[in-house]
Amino acid sequence: MISADDVINQPERVQFEAFLDEHRRALHDCLDDLTEEQVRRSLVPSRTTLLGLVKHVTFVEKVWFDEAVTGRSRADIGIPLDPDESFILDDSDSIASIRAAYLAAVASSRQAVSSLGLDDKLPGNRRGPIPLRWVYLHMLRELAQHCGHADILREQLGLTSELGDA
Repeated sequence: MISADDVINQPERVQFEAFLDEHRRALHDCLDDLTEEQVRRSLVPSRTTLLGLVKHVTFVEKVWFDEAVTGRSRADIGIPLDPDESFILDDSDSIASIRAAYLAAVASSRQAVSSLGLDDKLPGNRRGPIPLRWVYLHMLRELAQHCGHADILREQLGLTSELGDA
C-alpha cells in the first residue's frame, strides 16, 4: 500500500485514498496480538470495546459508501438505524469475523466510488446531495477519531500502539 508520505505530489484523490487506507489499516490492525477476551473487554463507560470499534467502522463504511452513494436504506443494507447500536457485539462476533466483515466493507466502499469524481454528488445523505470529496473528508475525521480511541484502549490493556503518527 502507498503511504501518505508517498503521495505529497500526487492528485488530490490519490492523497485522500492513501490517508483513508492508512487509517483503515490501523483500525484493522488494532486487534493484532490480542485475545478474544481482550478485544471484548469493556474499559470505558460507553459500549466501546476494540472489537466493537472495528464493528462500528464497518457500519460507518456502509453508511458513507453504500447508503450515501446508492440511497438505499440502512434496513436494506442490513445495518443498524442508530450508530450506537453498531458497537454491540453478539456471541458470533470474533476477531476473524469482524475483520473479514471490515475488509469486505472497505473493498465494497472502494468499488462503490471507483468511477466517481471528487465533485460528483452522492444522493443518499440526510443533508441532501453531497460531494464525494466531503465524504472522504468526513471519513478521514471519523477514522482518525476511532484510531485515537483504539490507541487509548490498547494502552489501557497495557499495550503500546503504533496506530497513529503525529
